[in-house]
Amino acid sequence: MIQETENTEVVSKVPELAYKFSKFLTDKGIENETVVWLNMAGLLIASIIIVFLIDFLIRKILLQMFTRFAQASKSNFDDLLVANKVPRNIAHIIPLLLALELVPIIFYDFPDFEIVVEKALQVFAIVLTLWIVRSLLFTLKDYLKTLPGLRDKPVESYIQVFMIFAWVAGIMSAIAVITGIPFLKFLTGLGAASAVIILIFKDTILGFVASIQVSINDMVRIGDWVTFEKFGADGDVIEITLATVKVQNWDKTITTIPTYALISDSFKNWRGMTSSDGRRIKRSLSIKMDSVKYLSEADIEKLKGIQLIQKYLDKRQSDIETHNKTNNIDKSLAINGRNLTNLGVFRKYVQEYIENHSAINKDMTIMVRQLAPSSQGLPIEIYAFSNDKRWVNYEYIMADIFDHVIAATPYFDLEIFELPSGSSFTLKQQE
Repeated sequence: MIQETENTEVVSKVPELAYKFSKFLTDKGIENETVVWLNMAGLLIASIIIVFLIDFLIRKILLQMFTRFAQASKSNFDDLLVANKVPRNIAHIIPLLLALELVPIIFYDFPDFEIVVEKALQVFAIVLTLWIVRSLLFTLKDYLKTLPGLRDKPVESYIQVFMIFAWVAGIMSAIAVITGIPFLKFLTGLGAASAVIILIFKDTILGFVASIQVSINDMVRIGDWVTFEKFGADGDVIEITLATVKVQNWDKTITTIPTYALISDSFKNWRGMTSSDGRRIKRSLSIKMDSVKYLSEADIEKLKGIQLIQKYLDKRQSDIETHNKTNNIDKSLAINGRNLTNLGVFRKYVQEYIENHSAINKDMTIMVRQLAPSSQGLPIEIYAFSNDKRWVNYEYIMADIFDHVIAATPYFDLEIFELPSGSSFTLKQQE
């Protein structure tokens, strides 16, 4: 009677087909232990086939549904879901749940196997959850990058931070499942190892803090031109992650900079220039100081032939003559009273030339000034802003200006300083 009750319980828990299969084998005279193993193997093979078949069908159905919906929708978010394999990962959920339900049936006579397989499936469930979360976050990242307001933000850094915490939680959950220790109790035990964890993830923590500060203070965006002399970086930012910032230099090489270096070291961001109305020209040429002189009447009349400064010379000459006559200045020596110099007139000419140049922004600072004299002459600096900020055009504009200014220098009886070369000594010997 007891044996009958046990058999009835087995029949209620084991599928009828499997029960008939085991009875068939018993009737054939096969030993009970062998029947149990064959029954388990048959159930296992049948369950694997069923689970894989259901997984295949669900995956195909979900992919077709998502693909059709993506084609009909105007938004590209659903396209990104398909591209990042979100439907494919979600399709594994139902087969996994079915497998968990079948394990007690398959391994009814093997409780030790049942525990091991259940734990393995539970660990896989944790990994599958992480896959789904990761694919959803990657989809969100790709979608946010298509939005103009977020295209240059370090979205990847925040996703990486979230995924790090997710993987840590997943690994701890998996260890808790394998060891059989409750998750909260396992988590409490890790408190003692927090110092070791902080040491291991030191760079990650520094990068996380740095990425938050970089984002909040808007220090760097993707696409910014930055110069970081310490790391030899000079080019455009192409990627900002939790741990690193990638800069593509002008020679097309890639420099990788630790994210926390952006807040611990000094670097130059050219965004202010690119977002302004002009790009600065700040360059000087050195004049030989012994070529500077007062201008005579004949010199002034000669320079009046230069149209840009003709009106200036007329007015200045009139003002100077009036001042000298009013104050009875003895002009037998040029040093007495007020006088025009070839360097002063030259500076005025360059100023007028820059102000009339079509490529210069007239609404920004325009200045031609003297810098401190040095052993290499007297620097005359041009300070202005070009309308065109593109590198090639900017260099062309600056070169065009200095081509003209250098060629104009002899008209004012001025000489540009340069260190003597071999040809200079050769000419000296010939003289």
